[in-house]
Amino acid sequence: MRLLIQNGYIIDPAQDINTGKNLLIEDGRVAGVLSYSDPIPEATEVFDATGLIVAPGFIDMHVHLREPGHEYKETIASGAAAAVAGGFTTVCAMPNTSPVNDSAAVTRFVIEQAERAGLASVLPIGAITKNSEGTELAEMGEMKDAGIIAVSDDGRPVPNAGMMRRAMEYARGFDLPVIDHCEDKSLARGGVMHEGHWSLVLGLRGMPAAAEEVDAERDCLLAEMSGARVHLAHVSTRGAIEAVRRAKEKGLPVSCEVAPHHWSLTDQACETYDTNTKMSPPLRPQDHIDAILNGLRDGTIDAIASDHAPHHADEKALEFDQAPNGIIGLESSVGLAMERLVNTGIISLERLVELCATNPARILKLQDRGSLSAGARADVTIIDPEMTWIFDVSRSKSKSRNTPFGGYSFRGGAVATIVKGRVAYLHPAYLRLRRGDRTEAVAS
Repeated sequence: MRLLIQNGYIIDPAQDINTGKNLLIEDGRVAGVLSYSDPIPEATEVFDATGLIVAPGFIDMHVHLREPGHEYKETIASGAAAAVAGGFTTVCAMPNTSPVNDSAAVTRFVIEQAERAGLASVLPIGAITKNSEGTELAEMGEMKDAGIIAVSDDGRPVPNAGMMRRAMEYARGFDLPVIDHCEDKSLARGGVMHEGHWSLVLGLRGMPAAAEEVDAERDCLLAEMSGARVHLAHVSTRGAIEAVRRAKEKGLPVSCEVAPHHWSLTDQACETYDTNTKMSPPLRPQDHIDAILNGLRDGTIDAIASDHAPHHADEKALEFDQAPNGIIGLESSVGLAMERLVNTGIISLERLVELCATNPARILKLQDRGSLSAGARADVTIIDPEMTWIFDVSRSKSKSRNTPFGGYSFRGGAVATIVKGRVAYLHPAYLRLRRGDRTEAVAS
């Protein structure tokens, strides 16, 4: 099968390409980047990308797909459907399922379910410790042979420095990055939002910024001691970003990601007690958001990740302090990045592609992704920077609806997602665009 993405504007930071070109795909691989005047090979399907941005397939490093064990919240198939609808060709699934992905058997199950769905590629992340209990290291080697690309205990962070040091040294032997949710539970215990003015006003117990920052400092120090590759998940505080910045200045193999809700909302959003504003790490005050925006500008922050965390409506209907943490984010992440970062001039489109494709592939050592170089896997995200659309959460591909961004309007979003040379998702707005109609679209 041969596909030509014609008349688009290709942005590929890995190859330093930022220009109008055609992209030729053959048998699921990139065949080459062509000029507009090059002849079209015979028997080639043509995708008209006039006015659109053609980028390497976006990779979400941090999602929760709930299967096995909690399929009523999300399945691998429904999560993969939400991924391609949001412009993501690859997602990395955290291990906090039931059973926890701490064995080769669970790893293989996740991969098989994703292959059966045939949508976004799902790459499993294995647990650091058995059952993510923080007491005994999981069999990382067996899981890597089965297909994991990193290890993490995510929402149940490794509780002590000694265990984390051993985990880093063990993971280094298998060349696996260690992804950590930085949270000192002794400081955060019982907290349901950021500790500060609004937690006091609302009468809710808070989690101090220091709970994240203590573990961030610890992990950076241990990265220096162990030589392991360390990635800090969903950083949300000024101090955690500073810890990463200092580690990078020392040349340490430390990277980090940020989630869209942490640059889009402050802790004041909790004032209505809407449990869709409850997450961990919690929403922070404006000074922490400013630090995130600076980190996105200056390169300290390496990646954007949704931390897609589906929950059933009945669970989120509980009182604020009883409801689970987390929101869905696969279908709103690119819109939030375009609206709040690109359109405001905080970052360029090239930097967005770097954050969503180039850097995640580099951090996870995904050799055939994150670039449109010849021979690479033909994963492509196509963005219309001018499309205006509304996120109608009632039409989400996810099985869950827990988001504070339902009804939000965006300018810019993914209109097509191509996975291994096949169009896996085409936004209804693309057809209207071909007719010259730029009326406001509804995400579906």
